Amino acid sequence: MSSTPPQVGSTPVAAAYVLPEPLSYRLKRWLLGEPLITERLSEERLSKVLALGVLAPDCISSTAYGSEEMLNILIPYFGLAAFSLLLPITFTVLVVLFFVTLSYREVVMVYTKAGGSYVVARDNFGPRVAQIAAVALIIDYIVTVAVQTSAGTDALTSAFPTLKGGTVPITIGVVLVLTYGNLRGIREAGRSFALPTYLFIASTGSLVVIGVVRSLLGQLHAHPIPHPGLNGPVSIGTHSSALLLAASVFIMMKAFANGGSSLTGLEAISNGVANFREPTGRNARRVLVLMSLTLGSLVLGVSYLAHVTHAVPYVLGSPSVLSQEAKYVFGTAAVGRVGFFLVQAATMLILYTGANTSFNGFPNLTSFVAQDAYLPRRLTRRGHRLVFSNGIIILAIVSIALIYATHANLSSLVALYAIGVFTGFTMAGSGMVKHHLTYHEPGWRYKIWINGFAALLSALVVAIFAVTKFTEGAWLVVVLFPILVFVLIRLHRQYEEETAELAANAPKAAVVPVLRRHVVIVLVERLDLATARALQYARTLSPDELRAVHFVLDTAVAHELEDEWSRLGLNRFPLDIVECPDRRLEQAVMELVAEAAEDGQTEVSVVLPRRGFDSYWQRVLHDRTADHIAAHVSQLPNANATIIPFPLGKRRKTLVPWMAGGIERTPPERHDDGGGHHRVRVPVHPWGMAGGARGDGGPAAPKGRRHGEGRPAGRGTQAGDDQPGTTPIRELRPRQRARVAGRVRAV
Repeated sequence: MSSTPPQVGSTPVAAAYVLPEPLSYRLKRWLLGEPLITERLSEERLSKVLALGVLAPDCISSTAYGSEEMLNILIPYFGLAAFSLLLPITFTVLVVLFFVTLSYREVVMVYTKAGGSYVVARDNFGPRVAQIAAVALIIDYIVTVAVQTSAGTDALTSAFPTLKGGTVPITIGVVLVLTYGNLRGIREAGRSFALPTYLFIASTGSLVVIGVVRSLLGQLHAHPIPHPGLNGPVSIGTHSSALLLAASVFIMMKAFANGGSSLTGLEAISNGVANFREPTGRNARRVLVLMSLTLGSLVLGVSYLAHVTHAVPYVLGSPSVLSQEAKYVFGTAAVGRVGFFLVQAATMLILYTGANTSFNGFPNLTSFVAQDAYLPRRLTRRGHRLVFSNGIIILAIVSIALIYATHANLSSLVALYAIGVFTGFTMAGSGMVKHHLTYHEPGWRYKIWINGFAALLSALVVAIFAVTKFTEGAWLVVVLFPILVFVLIRLHRQYEEETAELAANAPKAAVVPVLRRHVVIVLVERLDLATARALQYARTLSPDELRAVHFVLDTAVAHELEDEWSRLGLNRFPLDIVECPDRRLEQAVMELVAEAAEDGQTEVSVVLPRRGFDSYWQRVLHDRTADHIAAHVSQLPNANATIIPFPLGKRRKTLVPWMAGGIERTPPERHDDGGGHHRVRVPVHPWGMAGGARGDGGPAAPKGRRHGEGRPAGRGTQAGDDQPGTTPIRELRPRQRARVAGRVRAV
């Protein structure tokens, strides 16, 4: 035998692949920081002191606007008599607080891993009924962000009135800052979030104590009410006889409904019960009681000071009732001014911090619901910094839209608030009743009365709110609520149908005998690098029949393609020209595939080249024909569609070191793996092919041959040439792996 010693290697450039990060990812990493690995996903256990500071801001901060929202309803109807009605209505709200707190004391003792009304309702009523709680909490979290940030901005503009004109931009800016911080992975369980809570408790508590003492000493009195106007207080009712009218009951119910906004955030302890130190249930119960006592004391204190000083709400929300009380109680001296600004700063901080609670609760809630297949599954994915980024972004977008639509007006937002909150309370109480009836723990009869009465009170508040606030914006929640529940249930049904369809006969289908023939059809629009790459891939499938097909949409283009195909010497690779007179390309492809597979013993694979582009504007210039054809072909039995992407632009040039004007002659690197085998870095052809792997992209290799037909004349290594870094065939040892490049003349 004689042989011309081909060389181990090839002239194309070695495939030293560089994997550059796309610009979008580099920008994300610059904005959000380095990605966090999954192993860092751990929960920090909270002590009772820290838990109160971290989990209570949303609840305790409602002190800042609860009493004010009651006065917003009472003063325009009852005038100065509103200050006498304020305390009785406040006591009524505190009664509801008392029973809801008792109800949630049972929740945190039973659900120590994951609480909240959604989990309680799901475990006791099933996932379908639980969607009522899910929608209630979704609405609650969204409105909480808008309410808390708007109230925080009111506190800011109360201290600095010149900022009133920028209320909406400031509020939206705060939401954006919170969004950015949470996308970076702000941990809810951080000491920094506890500071505003305790600062607010200390400052507002001091305000209440000093105000009550001064009132008892006769040093605090009612102040004159400024004249109503666009920038002044709300209109003052003058007919005290309204107390005798039947309509007065309706007005007081509206005030009570507004006052119910003070109870928002009460569920935060049950949602975060898993973060408590052991014993989790007992510690969560104690923090819940302490939080409710703090909230009740502060709300009652603020209402009492409003009753004494006649602090009134303003049309624009600023100055707030709390800021007026601070000014009246602390006075205008230097020390009093310090106290005033301290109260405003603490109020602003806790309100903004309370808004951040939703950025932790909403993404976790939507991930729970998505895991149950009632929301899109992508909401279960953690992002760059181990947070549920999709949920955070959705919350930010919707809350910003709500702020913009209501002009960050707190009174307009409260109308949307309490329905979701108290619906959640109702579902939690009802779920606990079902739990007690099922398990009969010690004292279960007593607990049924507690949870049942709390659920009944909460449902009554929902009804009052829906009726009394219907025309002020509550209609939107009343209408959206059933629609959203229906959408979630319908989405779940879709997931179930998809799962059932995919699971049907899956084990049997996996072992079905392979069909006898395999036909591969490569769709050719024009001969370019993308088409060449698709042809190369099709040859690796070793089909029984390989066809290149061009559908005639333009006769001139078809003739040009035929001429080019012949000129390049690709005649051995069959090119079929198929007429498509009605230009229904998808239908024509399906007919061709159906004809090839009509015997029932043929598997047909359609290979479609697709050109990829870097920028969005380039993508607009091109259609998605390959995707459309693939979608149609996949509907046929025994037919498959494979899209072969060919990226264009800077990214491909960086990823694969190829040159448009020629091939850089770089020998491959060889590495000894220690076992006598040499690993050669694969050369890369300008089409992205391995040099010498399967020839020049001409006709398919004959059946049974997996190597190529050789390289074009003038490109290969000449006989006897020993290029640096290559090994002649004659020097190869038995069982040594090598890649052959060149033309074998004789063996």
